[in-house]
Amino acid sequence: MQISMFGQLSGSDGSPIDATIANLTTLRDEGFRRVWMSQLPYEPDLLTILAVALREVDGIEAASGVVPIQNQHPMQMAQRALTVSLASGGRFTLGLGMTHAAVTEGMWGIPWDRPVRRLNEYLDGLLPLLAGEPADATGETVTTRGALLIPGAPRPEVYIAALGPQMLRLAGRRTAGTCTWMTGPATLGAHVGPTLRQAAADAGRPDGSVRVVAALPVAVTDDVDAARRQAAEQFAMYGTLPSYRAMLDREGYAGPEDAAIIGDEQTVSQRLDELAAAGVDEFVGAPFDPSAEGRGRTRSLMRSRES
Repeated sequence: MQISMFGQLSGSDGSPIDATIANLTTLRDEGFRRVWMSQLPYEPDLLTILAVALREVDGIEAASGVVPIQNQHPMQMAQRALTVSLASGGRFTLGLGMTHAAVTEGMWGIPWDRPVRRLNEYLDGLLPLLAGEPADATGETVTTRGALLIPGAPRPEVYIAALGPQMLRLAGRRTAGTCTWMTGPATLGAHVGPTLRQAAADAGRPDGSVRVVAALPVAVTDDVDAARRQAAEQFAMYGTLPSYRAMLDREGYAGPEDAAIIGDEQTVSQRLDELAAAGVDEFVGAPFDPSAEGRGRTRSLMRSRES
């Protein structure tokens, strides 16, 4: 199981560009192969920052985990993704998602309805453009017609933040896989992986064509109670958002603090073994210890597990 790390743009007092360059450099030097970074609606533009940071820092890959699709046309998304891929020499992976109704409707005034159709029609326009081909896709929610001229840009892989069965089947048929959050090993092993891989097989895709990427908060610590309190506070909103709440309920977790991987080195290693046994191809650790020492201890254990 590949081990990657999660990075974020928020929380830095200085330039998020400088912070991202410094973070990528540190993780590369520590031996990590990839970092996943999220795009929150109030943050600087992730893809712009990654284009700069990956140009400055070689030897490590980056993935968006994830960029929402509703407020960007497929042609614009393809332009931006191919530009990052060009700047990085092909070290960029495009993770996409549907965000949440509170953001889409509440902040942007864009309908959240028909998410499966919306994403499918989005991919109808996006995937040909990423492959260097013209798009001609007329849809009910989005229409994409035209071509791009971005010579030399490697085609980035596309992952979908898919949790429900219809989204997982769509990801299995059409993309490189799914990237999950707040989803535990029982759900990953019995629901996410089998649904994704069966859809790929039904579409005639070869074995290994899709991957499960699972991200979870992680803290290597001797003070488990304090870390659980921190996780409950820091990740509280994920217990209220419907898509994540459904995954927590399916796992039997009361809240995000139960999904978080917390404990000493042996305990965390055992939890990672459970994820690998559940069919996870890539684990993305999101350290949340407030101290630099604690985060360093967590990264050290993650590095020792990289394969």
